[in-house]
Amino acid sequence: MNDLVSIIIPCYNEEKFIGKCLDSVIIQDFPKDKLEVLVIDGMSNDKTRGILKKYQEKYSFIKVLDNPKKNTPSALNIGVKSARGDVIARMDSHAAYQKDYISKSLKYLEDYKADNVGGIIKTLPAKRTLIAEAIAISLGYFFGAGSSYFRIGTDKPKWVDTVFGGCYKKEVFKKVGFFNENLVRSQDIEFNLRLKKAGGKILLAPDIISYYYPKSNFQDFFLHNIQDGIWTIYPLKFVKMPFKLRHYIPLFFIVGLFFSLALSIFFVFGKVLFVLIFGSYLFLDLFFSLKISLKKGLKYFFILPIVFFSRHIGYGVGSVLGFIKLLM
Repeated sequence: MNDLVSIIIPCYNEEKFIGKCLDSVIIQDFPKDKLEVLVIDGMSNDKTRGILKKYQEKYSFIKVLDNPKKNTPSALNIGVKSARGDVIARMDSHAAYQKDYISKSLKYLEDYKADNVGGIIKTLPAKRTLIAEAIAISLGYFFGAGSSYFRIGTDKPKWVDTVFGGCYKKEVFKKVGFFNENLVRSQDIEFNLRLKKAGGKILLAPDIISYYYPKSNFQDFFLHNIQDGIWTIYPLKFVKMPFKLRHYIPLFFIVGLFFSLALSIFFVFGKVLFVLIFGSYLFLDLFFSLKISLKKGLKYFFILPIVFFSRHIGYGVGSVLGFIKLLM
């Protein structure tokens, strides 16, 4: 194995965040002569290209590649195929990374003989508004993130199904193949499921830290969750490997609501079922919102229930749309 590490960063219209991402790469405590950074840009039409040009001119280890297809899996595959290193670290242009991110990832790869290593996301508000802060808070708790340990955290290294980003041995791609370019989203989940099915091991390490900036207003957050929901179900058109149960819970919730609401038109039982389902959800929403607000500040109690509702309803509606799209 050579000593070179290749960082691949898919990018498209990220003028607000790509600088933060690259700055966090530049200050890595890993030797820069053993690092190459490949930013694969989907022909951005904002100020991203100009920002990338300045970084590329200033730092010899940063290189910008074009991604004519403009989607994330295409960018990832361009990066993997162009990478010269034996280790490939996938980074997100919407995130920043602690200075020991690369060095610790390599250490865990070696010490645990893992095929992919990832760390914990600390979600930060993209803006200093109450809504943006509440959205960021919601994604760091079980009620908003489910059992995604890379979001909610873990006390010790843990073998998992998937991680955010990830640091891979390049030989993995020779064994498993590349990212599925039919999957505009969820391509990392599907790839890691394929990796595990092939006998690969994926490790989550709690002291590998990255910082992620989610959507900052209700509309963008809701629409983002709809897209996430669609790309939880629709991938079944291209792959026959279902995701984990946690990805389908919002679908069951929405279907249960609609089914009970339809029954309520004809049967009293339907009304009882609807009240039971929605009432139980409302209780949990308020309970977790209060529990979190007592730690983070009571001002969030008035906004967190709406944030969680947007998260779950958006994801669930998206899942239903994904199922309809799958059938059609």
